[in-house]
Amino acid sequence: MSIADRLLLKRQRHLKWRALDPLETALMILCGLLLFGFCTTVIFDIITREIGRPWLWLQEVTSTFFIYAIFTGTAVATRRNDHLCLTAIADTLSGTARTVVEIATRVVVLGVALCFIYFGYLNFLRGFSSFRMPSMTPIASLYAAIPICGALVALFTIEQLINGLRNGFAHDEPPEPPPHVMAIEGIAPAPGGRT
Repeated sequence: MSIADRLLLKRQRHLKWRALDPLETALMILCGLLLFGFCTTVIFDIITREIGRPWLWLQEVTSTFFIYAIFTGTAVATRRNDHLCLTAIADTLSGTARTVVEIATRVVVLGVALCFIYFGYLNFLRGFSSFRMPSMTPIASLYAAIPICGALVALFTIEQLINGLRNGFAHDEPPEPPPHVMAIEGIAPAPGGRT
């Protein structure tokens, strides 16, 4: 099993286009790299302050990793349908009620994504008049994450709406493999599972 196969969520395949799987994989890898970069720069920031030679530019790098990780994570969580806890409500329903809740949820998410795109782009443009210290980098470099996230969330929400209306939102999920198979394949068992 390749790394890409391990990163892709098998759940709710009926709501996803295979053409966007490489994008999800790339976003998952990017999230990991951003998280690693964030943790590393925080550690270096602590060490350099403790030895009395702080690297002031580390705070800028740390905040950049943090902000991009948040917005990248938001986009990939939308594709994986892991955002908010509204999926729990829809899972308890069936038929027309489920379809209405699923559509309403995604329309709200799409509205938020469009706000991210519009207002994020306005903030991005205004960000060229403010600068980060000590590098004097325009703060627009941080604000760019907002409209990018909005575009990705909108794309993934439209993907789920179209596929949900075509295939139905409710779909039988394939059963998870038994814990001993998961251990052999290197997959962590679910909480409470025995190995």
